[in-house]
Amino acid sequence: MGKTTYMRLRGSRHLRQRLVLATLTATPIVVKEIHSDDTFPGLRPHEVSLFRLLEKITDHSLIEFGESGTELLYKPGVLIGGKNLVHDCGLSRSIGYFLEPLILLGLFGKKPLSIRLKGITNDSKDPSVDTFRTTTLHMLRRFGVPLEGLELKIESRGAPPLGGGEVLLRVPIIPNTLTATHWVDEGMVKRIRGITFSTRVSPQIGNRMVYAVRGVFNNFIPDVHIFTDHRSGPAGGRSPGYGMSLVAETTTGCLISADIASTEKADEMDEDTEEKPEVKTPEDIGIEVASILLGEIKQGGVVDSTHQGLLFLLCALCPPDVSKVRVGALTPYGIETLRNIRDFLGVKFVIKPDTSTNTVILKCVGSGMKNIARKIS
Repeated sequence: MGKTTYMRLRGSRHLRQRLVLATLTATPIVVKEIHSDDTFPGLRPHEVSLFRLLEKITDHSLIEFGESGTELLYKPGVLIGGKNLVHDCGLSRSIGYFLEPLILLGLFGKKPLSIRLKGITNDSKDPSVDTFRTTTLHMLRRFGVPLEGLELKIESRGAPPLGGGEVLLRVPIIPNTLTATHWVDEGMVKRIRGITFSTRVSPQIGNRMVYAVRGVFNNFIPDVHIFTDHRSGPAGGRSPGYGMSLVAETTTGCLISADIASTEKADEMDEDTEEKPEVKTPEDIGIEVASILLGEIKQGGVVDSTHQGLLFLLCALCPPDVSKVRVGALTPYGIETLRNIRDFLGVKFVIKPDTSTNTVILKCVGSGMKNIARKIS
Protein backbone atom coordinates (compact mmCIF):
# COMPACT_ATOMS: atom_id res chain seq x y z
CA MET A 1 0.00 0.00 0.00
CA GLY A 2 1.47 3.35 -1.08
CA LYS A 3 1.37 6.44 1.03
CA THR A 4 -1.68 8.63 0.41
CA THR A 5 -0.87 12.07 -1.03
CA TYR A 6 -3.24 14.80 0.09
CA MET A 7 -3.97 18.07 -1.66
CA ARG A 8 -3.55 20.80 0.97
CA LEU A 9 -5.99 23.70 0.95
CA ARG A 10 -6.63 26.66 3.20
CA GLY A 11 -9.73 28.59 4.12
CA SER A 12 -13.45 27.96 3.88
CA ARG A 13 -14.10 29.67 0.56
CA HIS A 14 -16.07 27.44 -1.79
CA LEU A 15 -15.57 24.42 0.43
CA ARG A 16 -18.68 22.81 -1.05
CA GLN A 17 -17.28 22.99 -4.57
CA ARG A 18 -13.90 21.65 -3.49
CA LEU A 19 -15.58 18.67 -1.85
CA VAL A 20 -17.53 17.89 -5.04
CA LEU A 21 -14.41 18.03 -7.21
CA ALA A 22 -12.42 15.99 -4.69
CA THR A 23 -15.14 13.32 -4.75
CA LEU A 24 -15.38 13.23 -8.55
CA THR A 25 -11.61 13.01 -9.01
CA ALA A 26 -10.98 10.77 -5.97
CA THR A 27 -8.52 13.35 -4.63
CA PRO A 28 -7.82 13.21 -0.88
CA ILE A 29 -7.70 16.71 0.62
CA VAL A 30 -6.70 18.41 3.85
CA VAL A 31 -8.27 21.79 4.56
CA LYS A 32 -6.98 24.11 7.28
CA GLU A 33 -8.01 27.50 8.69
CA ILE A 34 -11.73 26.93 8.17
CA HIS A 35 -13.49 30.09 9.41
CA SER A 36 -10.47 30.55 11.68
CA ASP A 37 -10.83 34.34 11.85
CA ASP A 38 -14.54 34.33 12.68
CA THR A 39 -16.00 35.01 16.12
CA PHE A 40 -16.99 31.35 16.26
CA PRO A 41 -14.30 29.47 14.29
CA GLY A 42 -14.77 26.06 12.74
CA LEU A 43 -17.17 24.27 10.44
CA ARG A 44 -20.72 25.57 10.15
CA PRO A 45 -23.74 23.28 10.68
CA HIS A 46 -24.56 23.21 6.95
CA GLU A 47 -20.98 22.21 6.09
CA VAL A 48 -21.09 19.33 8.56
CA SER A 49 -24.46 18.34 7.10
CA LEU A 50 -22.90 18.27 3.63
CA PHE A 51 -20.27 15.81 4.87
CA ARG A 52 -23.01 13.57 6.28
CA LEU A 53 -24.73 13.73 2.91
CA LEU A 54 -21.53 12.71 1.12
CA GLU A 55 -21.26 9.73 3.46
CA LYS A 56 -24.73 8.59 2.36
CA ILE A 57 -24.04 8.62 -1.38
CA THR A 58 -20.47 7.26 -1.27
CA ASP A 59 -18.88 4.08 0.05
CA HIS A 60 -15.80 3.99 2.29
CA SER A 61 -15.31 7.75 2.51
CA LEU A 62 -13.00 8.89 5.31
CA ILE A 63 -13.84 12.17 7.03
CA GLU A 64 -11.94 13.46 10.06
CA PHE A 65 -12.40 16.80 11.82
CA GLY A 66 -9.85 18.56 14.02
CA GLU A 67 -10.74 19.25 17.64
CA SER A 68 -11.32 22.95 16.99
CA GLY A 69 -13.31 22.29 13.82
CA THR A 70 -10.96 24.49 11.75
CA GLU A 71 -9.24 21.52 10.10
CA LEU A 72 -10.53 18.53 8.21
CA LEU A 73 -9.28 15.53 6.28
CA TYR A 74 -11.39 14.05 3.50
CA LYS A 75 -10.55 10.91 1.56
CA PRO A 76 -13.36 10.27 -0.95
CA GLY A 77 -14.88 6.85 -1.45
CA VAL A 78 -16.71 5.34 -4.42
CA LEU A 79 -19.81 7.17 -5.61
CA ILE A 80 -22.71 4.80 -5.05
CA GLY A 81 -25.89 6.87 -5.38
CA GLY A 82 -28.84 4.87 -4.13
CA LYS A 83 -32.61 4.78 -3.77
CA ASN A 84 -34.95 5.92 -1.04
CA LEU A 85 -32.30 7.99 0.76
CA VAL A 86 -33.37 10.66 3.25
CA HIS A 87 -31.37 13.64 4.48
CA ASP A 88 -32.30 16.45 6.85
CA CYS A 89 -30.51 19.55 5.55
CA GLY A 90 -31.04 21.47 8.78
CA LEU A 91 -31.98 25.13 9.12
CA SER A 92 -28.58 26.78 8.62
CA ARG A 93 -28.88 26.84 4.80
CA SER A 94 -31.66 25.94 2.42
CA ILE A 95 -32.06 22.78 0.37
CA GLY A 96 -30.70 24.69 -2.64
CA TYR A 97 -27.24 24.62 -1.04
CA PHE A 98 -27.23 20.80 -1.28
CA LEU A 99 -28.89 20.35 -4.68
CA GLU A 100 -26.01 21.39 -6.95
CA PRO A 101 -23.53 18.91 -5.39
CA LEU A 102 -26.14 16.14 -5.50
CA ILE A 103 -26.91 16.72 -9.17
CA LEU A 104 -23.26 16.67 -10.21
CA LEU A 105 -22.32 13.67 -8.10
CA GLY A 106 -25.50 11.77 -8.92
CA LEU A 107 -24.62 11.71 -12.64
CA PHE A 108 -21.41 9.78 -11.94
CA GLY A 109 -22.80 7.28 -9.42
CA LYS A 110 -22.96 3.51 -9.54
CA LYS A 111 -26.76 3.57 -9.30
CA PRO A 112 -29.37 6.25 -10.05
CA LEU A 113 -29.90 8.63 -7.14
CA SER A 114 -33.24 9.04 -5.38
CA ILE A 115 -33.18 11.14 -2.23
CA ARG A 116 -35.67 13.02 -0.06
CA LEU A 117 -34.35 16.30 1.34
CA LYS A 118 -35.93 18.08 4.30
CA GLY A 119 -35.47 21.66 5.43
CA ILE A 120 -35.90 25.16 3.97
CA THR A 121 -37.04 25.27 0.33
CA ASN A 122 -36.96 29.02 -0.31
CA ASP A 123 -34.73 31.66 1.26
CA SER A 124 -32.64 34.69 0.32
CA LYS A 125 -29.20 32.97 0.40
CA ASP A 126 -29.41 30.09 -2.08
CA PRO A 127 -31.25 29.43 -5.36
CA SER A 128 -34.73 28.16 -4.63
CA VAL A 129 -35.96 24.66 -5.39
CA ASP A 130 -38.18 26.24 -8.07
CA THR A 131 -35.13 27.58 -9.92
CA PHE A 132 -33.49 24.16 -9.83
CA ARG A 133 -36.67 22.51 -11.12
CA THR A 134 -37.37 24.96 -13.96
CA THR A 135 -33.85 25.99 -15.01
CA THR A 136 -30.96 23.96 -13.61
CA LEU A 137 -32.23 20.51 -14.58
CA HIS A 138 -32.92 21.66 -18.14
CA MET A 139 -29.31 22.86 -18.47
CA LEU A 140 -28.18 19.25 -18.27
CA ARG A 141 -29.83 18.46 -21.61
CA ARG A 142 -27.14 20.53 -23.33
CA PHE A 143 -24.56 18.06 -22.04
CA GLY A 144 -26.33 14.89 -23.14
CA VAL A 145 -28.11 14.03 -19.87
CA PRO A 146 -31.48 12.39 -20.60
CA LEU A 147 -34.49 14.03 -18.96
CA GLU A 148 -35.96 10.60 -18.26
CA GLY A 149 -35.34 9.89 -14.62
CA LEU A 150 -34.35 13.51 -13.88
CA GLU A 151 -36.91 15.01 -11.52
CA LEU A 152 -37.30 17.43 -8.63
CA LYS A 153 -40.66 17.20 -6.89
CA ILE A 154 -41.65 19.77 -4.27
CA GLU A 155 -43.83 17.92 -1.79
CA SER A 156 -44.03 20.65 0.86
CA ARG A 157 -42.71 24.18 1.27
CA GLY A 158 -40.51 25.36 4.08
CA ALA A 159 -39.65 28.99 4.83
CA PRO A 160 -37.06 30.14 7.38
CA PRO A 161 -36.54 30.09 10.28
CA LEU A 162 -38.28 26.78 11.05
CA GLY A 163 -38.37 25.16 7.59
CA GLY A 164 -40.56 22.09 7.28
CA GLY A 165 -40.13 21.71 3.53
CA GLU A 166 -39.56 18.46 1.69
CA VAL A 167 -38.44 17.71 -1.87
CA LEU A 168 -37.72 14.52 -3.78
CA LEU A 169 -34.74 14.52 -6.15
CA ARG A 170 -34.08 11.86 -8.77
CA VAL A 171 -30.89 11.90 -10.84
CA PRO A 172 -30.08 9.27 -13.50
CA ILE A 173 -26.52 8.09 -14.08
CA ILE A 174 -24.83 8.88 -17.38
CA PRO A 175 -23.90 5.79 -19.44
CA ASN A 176 -20.29 6.84 -19.87
CA THR A 177 -19.48 10.55 -20.33
CA LEU A 178 -21.17 13.90 -20.82
CA THR A 179 -21.34 15.55 -24.26
CA ALA A 180 -19.28 18.62 -25.13
CA THR A 181 -21.39 21.63 -26.07
CA HIS A 182 -21.16 24.67 -28.34
CA TRP A 183 -23.53 27.11 -26.67
CA VAL A 184 -23.00 30.76 -27.56
CA ASP A 185 -26.28 32.03 -29.01
CA GLU A 186 -28.57 33.29 -26.26
CA GLY A 187 -31.29 34.45 -28.66
CA MET A 188 -34.09 36.88 -27.82
CA VAL A 189 -36.56 36.56 -24.96
CA LYS A 190 -39.89 35.22 -26.20
CA ARG A 191 -41.79 34.45 -22.99
CA ILE A 192 -41.69 34.90 -19.23
CA ARG A 193 -42.82 32.15 -16.89
CA GLY A 194 -42.78 32.03 -13.12
CA ILE A 195 -44.26 30.74 -9.91
CA THR A 196 -45.10 32.44 -6.64
CA PHE A 197 -45.08 30.57 -3.36
CA SER A 198 -46.81 31.49 -0.13
CA THR A 199 -46.92 29.50 3.08
CA ARG A 200 -49.06 30.18 6.13
CA VAL A 201 -50.12 33.59 4.84
CA SER A 202 -53.16 34.89 2.93
CA PRO A 203 -53.61 33.40 -0.56
CA GLN A 204 -53.96 36.97 -1.85
CA ILE A 205 -50.23 37.46 -1.28
CA GLY A 206 -49.49 35.46 -4.44
CA ASN A 207 -51.93 37.49 -6.54
CA ARG A 208 -50.37 40.74 -5.35
CA MET A 209 -46.90 39.56 -6.41
CA VAL A 210 -48.21 38.51 -9.83
CA TYR A 211 -49.90 41.87 -10.35
CA ALA A 212 -46.69 43.74 -9.52
CA VAL A 213 -44.59 41.60 -11.90
CA ARG A 214 -47.02 41.96 -14.76
CA GLY A 215 -46.93 45.72 -14.24
CA VAL A 216 -43.24 45.58 -15.13
CA PHE A 217 -43.11 42.97 -17.90
CA ASN A 218 -46.26 43.90 -19.80
CA ASN A 219 -44.37 46.98 -20.99
CA PHE A 220 -41.92 44.72 -22.84
CA ILE A 221 -43.51 41.40 -23.75
CA PRO A 222 -47.10 40.10 -23.97
CA ASP A 223 -46.41 36.42 -23.17
CA VAL A 224 -46.18 36.49 -19.38
CA HIS A 225 -47.71 33.72 -17.29
CA ILE A 226 -47.10 33.19 -13.58
CA PHE A 227 -48.51 30.35 -11.52
CA THR A 228 -49.41 30.68 -7.84
CA ASP A 229 -48.56 27.97 -5.33
CA HIS A 230 -50.25 28.56 -1.99
CA ARG A 231 -49.57 26.00 0.74
CA SER A 232 -51.22 25.60 4.11
CA GLY A 233 -51.24 22.94 6.79
CA PRO A 234 -48.41 20.36 6.72
CA ALA A 235 -47.60 21.22 3.08
CA GLY A 236 -46.92 24.81 4.13
CA GLY A 237 -44.07 24.05 6.49
CA ARG A 238 -43.60 25.58 9.92
CA SER A 239 -43.03 29.28 9.17
CA PRO A 240 -44.88 31.95 7.18
CA GLY A 241 -43.20 33.15 4.02
CA TYR A 242 -43.66 34.11 0.40
CA GLY A 243 -41.59 34.73 -2.71
CA MET A 244 -41.29 34.26 -6.44
CA SER A 245 -39.15 32.53 -9.07
CA LEU A 246 -39.10 33.82 -12.66
CA VAL A 247 -37.69 32.32 -15.86
CA ALA A 248 -37.15 34.04 -19.20
CA GLU A 249 -37.11 31.63 -22.14
CA THR A 250 -35.30 32.72 -25.30
CA THR A 251 -35.76 31.82 -28.96
CA THR A 252 -32.76 29.47 -28.77
CA GLY A 253 -33.99 27.62 -25.67
CA CYS A 254 -31.87 29.37 -23.05
CA LEU A 255 -33.44 29.78 -19.62
CA ILE A 256 -32.51 32.86 -17.57
CA SER A 257 -33.78 32.74 -13.98
CA ALA A 258 -34.14 34.96 -10.93
CA ASP A 259 -35.79 34.33 -7.57
CA ILE A 260 -36.36 36.07 -4.28
CA ALA A 261 -38.00 35.17 -1.00
CA SER A 262 -39.22 37.09 2.00
CA THR A 263 -40.44 35.84 5.34
CA GLU A 264 -42.55 37.58 7.93
CA LYS A 265 -40.39 36.63 10.91
CA ALA A 266 -37.17 35.08 9.60
CA ASP A 267 -35.54 38.44 8.91
CA GLU A 268 -36.01 39.40 12.53
CA MET A 269 -33.85 36.48 13.58
CA ASP A 270 -30.77 37.61 11.69
CA GLU A 271 -27.95 37.41 14.24
CA ASP A 272 -25.47 39.40 12.16
CA THR A 273 -27.36 42.69 12.40
CA GLU A 274 -28.74 44.50 15.39
CA GLU A 275 -31.37 46.43 13.44
CA LYS A 276 -34.38 44.51 12.22
CA PRO A 277 -34.79 45.04 8.47
CA GLU A 278 -38.17 45.96 7.08
CA VAL A 279 -40.28 43.08 5.86
CA LYS A 280 -40.78 43.33 2.09
CA THR A 281 -44.34 43.61 0.86
CA PRO A 282 -45.58 41.35 -1.93
CA GLU A 283 -45.44 44.32 -4.29
CA ASP A 284 -41.82 44.97 -3.33
CA ILE A 285 -40.99 41.31 -3.96
CA GLY A 286 -42.63 41.35 -7.39
CA ILE A 287 -40.90 44.52 -8.57
CA GLU A 288 -37.53 43.46 -7.17
CA VAL A 289 -37.48 39.99 -8.76
CA ALA A 290 -38.62 41.48 -12.09
CA SER A 291 -35.77 44.00 -11.90
CA ILE A 292 -33.26 41.24 -11.09
CA LEU A 293 -34.41 39.22 -14.11
CA LEU A 294 -34.19 42.25 -16.40
CA GLY A 295 -30.64 42.81 -15.17
CA GLU A 296 -29.74 39.17 -15.91
CA ILE A 297 -31.19 39.46 -19.42
CA LYS A 298 -29.32 42.73 -20.02
CA GLN A 299 -25.91 41.30 -19.14
CA GLY A 300 -26.31 38.58 -21.77
CA GLY A 301 -25.05 35.02 -21.86
CA VAL A 302 -26.70 31.63 -22.18
CA VAL A 303 -27.16 31.28 -18.41
CA ASP A 304 -27.77 33.71 -15.55
CA SER A 305 -25.07 34.67 -13.05
CA THR A 306 -26.06 32.05 -10.44
CA HIS A 307 -25.51 29.21 -12.94
CA GLN A 308 -22.05 30.23 -14.17
CA GLY A 309 -20.20 27.91 -11.78
CA LEU A 310 -22.29 24.86 -12.71
CA LEU A 311 -21.91 25.63 -16.43
CA PHE A 312 -18.10 25.76 -16.16
CA LEU A 313 -18.01 22.53 -14.14
CA LEU A 314 -20.10 20.67 -16.71
CA CYS A 315 -17.86 21.90 -19.54
CA ALA A 316 -14.75 20.78 -17.67
CA LEU A 317 -16.21 17.31 -16.99
CA CYS A 318 -16.90 16.68 -20.69
CA PRO A 319 -14.81 14.38 -22.94
CA PRO A 320 -11.52 15.71 -24.39
CA ASP A 321 -13.38 17.83 -26.93
CA VAL A 322 -13.85 21.60 -27.19
CA SER A 323 -16.76 23.18 -25.35
CA LYS A 324 -17.56 26.83 -26.04
CA VAL A 325 -20.02 28.93 -24.02
CA ARG A 326 -21.01 32.57 -23.66
CA VAL A 327 -21.78 34.24 -20.32
CA GLY A 328 -22.25 37.77 -19.03
CA ALA A 329 -19.77 39.45 -16.71
CA LEU A 330 -17.89 36.83 -14.71
CA THR A 331 -19.05 36.62 -11.10
CA PRO A 332 -16.65 36.09 -8.17
CA TYR A 333 -18.13 32.59 -7.75
CA GLY A 334 -17.57 31.85 -11.43
CA ILE A 335 -13.93 33.02 -11.24
CA GLU A 336 -13.26 30.88 -8.17
CA THR A 337 -14.87 27.92 -9.97
CA LEU A 338 -12.38 28.30 -12.82
CA ARG A 339 -9.54 28.17 -10.29
CA ASN A 340 -10.89 25.05 -8.60
CA ILE A 341 -11.35 23.37 -11.99
CA ARG A 342 -7.72 24.13 -12.82
CA ASP A 343 -6.50 22.72 -9.49
CA PHE A 344 -8.55 19.50 -9.44
CA LEU A 345 -9.12 18.67 -13.11
CA GLY A 346 -6.16 20.38 -14.78
CA VAL A 347 -8.52 22.10 -17.23
CA LYS A 348 -7.79 25.68 -18.23
CA PHE A 349 -10.31 27.89 -20.01
CA VAL A 350 -9.49 30.34 -22.79
CA ILE A 351 -11.36 33.53 -21.90
CA LYS A 352 -12.15 36.05 -24.63
CA PRO A 353 -14.25 39.17 -23.98
CA ASP A 354 -16.76 40.07 -26.70
CA THR A 355 -16.76 43.88 -26.62
CA SER A 356 -19.65 44.16 -29.07
CA THR A 357 -22.06 42.52 -26.63
CA ASN A 358 -20.20 43.03 -23.32
CA THR A 359 -20.20 39.28 -22.81
CA VAL A 360 -17.42 36.72 -22.34
CA ILE A 361 -16.75 33.64 -24.45
CA LEU A 362 -15.00 30.73 -22.74
CA LYS A 363 -13.51 27.65 -24.39
CA CYS A 364 -11.96 24.56 -22.86
CA VAL A 365 -11.02 20.99 -23.66
CA GLY A 366 -12.83 18.67 -21.24
CA SER A 367 -11.05 16.46 -18.74
CA GLY A 368 -12.71 13.28 -20.03
CA MET A 369 -14.42 12.41 -16.74
CA LYS A 370 -16.07 9.00 -17.06
CA ASN A 371 -18.61 7.24 -14.93
CA ILE A 372 -16.33 4.39 -13.88
CA ALA A 373 -18.52 3.50 -10.89
CA ARG A 374 -21.60 2.58 -12.92
CA LYS A 375 -22.94 -0.94 -12.86
CA ILE A 376 -21.96 -2.86 -15.99
CA SER A 377 -24.48 -5.47 -17.03
